[in-house]
Amino acid sequence: MRRRFNFSIKPKYIFIACAALCAGGMIFTYADNQNLSSVRTVFGDIVTPMQSGVNQVGNWISEKTEVFTSMKKLIAENKELQNRVDTLSSQNKILQLDQYELSNLRELYKLDKKYTEYPKVAARVITKDGGNWYNIFKIDKGTNDGIKKGMNVMAGDGLVGIITEAGHNWASVRAIIDDRSSVSGMVMKTNDKCIINGNLEMLDSGYIEIDNITKDSGIKKGYEVVTSRISPNFLPGILIGTVASVSTDETNLRKTGKLITAVDFDKLDTVLVITTLKEKEY
Repeated sequence: MRRRFNFSIKPKYIFIACAALCAGGMIFTYADNQNLSSVRTVFGDIVTPMQSGVNQVGNWISEKTEVFTSMKKLIAENKELQNRVDTLSSQNKILQLDQYELSNLRELYKLDKKYTEYPKVAARVITKDGGNWYNIFKIDKGTNDGIKKGMNVMAGDGLVGIITEAGHNWASVRAIIDDRSSVSGMVMKTNDKCIINGNLEMLDSGYIEIDNITKDSGIKKGYEVVTSRISPNFLPGILIGTVASVSTDETNLRKTGKLITAVDFDKLDTVLVITTLKEKEY
């Protein structure tokens, strides 16, 4: 059988030995201070360059850390500024839209006051047929709002057209510029009768057609034309437009001319529908 040897040292002896070594080291340091100076010199020669390199690396890391921190800060500030710009841009668009809406409402209000004898309902244009002009379009009011087929529609400074169809919450409008439109008009200063015909091709030049004017008519450029009392579909006295030019036709029996409409038909947003029908429906 193998014998087991138990070997142990008491902690107090270990402590005494460590204390003795420390004391000896101190005595040796003080005693041989002169001899150790060369060791310290060699140690300094080795450690100092290493310490310098470590310091440089530390400085480089510190600089990069500062740059990285600054970049993060700049990115955060830029994001915050961009959010502010986006917010201000959104608010500006809302203000522009509100201003546009206010301008439209003011125009409708002026138009409403101009024709106080007619009851009206305001409506917004929601769709239109293809093309540049609002010759056929829909509005967001219908029979639920008292809108009926044959009611006259206004905007800008005067007549837009007439309701041709009405649903519960929508209605279709045919404008006076449409090729199928024909309105009986009257020249205000001379009381001469005339016919205003829609003409989309002519409208590209900014006009529609005046026709059926008697040869001896006193109609001139700048005279206003309104809806006539004899019109079967349109209420009387609504401004249609202003005479741009007049000339005698080829037969030398009648005059024709060009009319500048009272409404801008390339940007219609809101309209007024007169809720009174002419004696005979359209």
